[in-house]
Amino acid sequence: MTSVTLRPNESQDMLLKRFRKKVVKSGVLSVVRRKRWFVSKSEMRRVEKKKAIRRIKRRQFTRVSE
Repeated sequence: MTSVTLRPNESQDMLLKRFRKKVVKSGVLSVVRRKRWFVSKSEMRRVEKKKAIRRIKRRQFTRVSE
């Protein structure tokens, strides 16, 4: 559970900003979005393979342009 405590002389906006950063850093939202719908194992493997191919192509492209 992500929590923040109000620091002395800290505004509510800064408190909210720190809370949002902690939530993003913990990865809670990405897990919730990923688990929103059921995805079969075969579909997950297909998506992961597609991501890996895209990542490899991106690495090769950046090395060529350097």
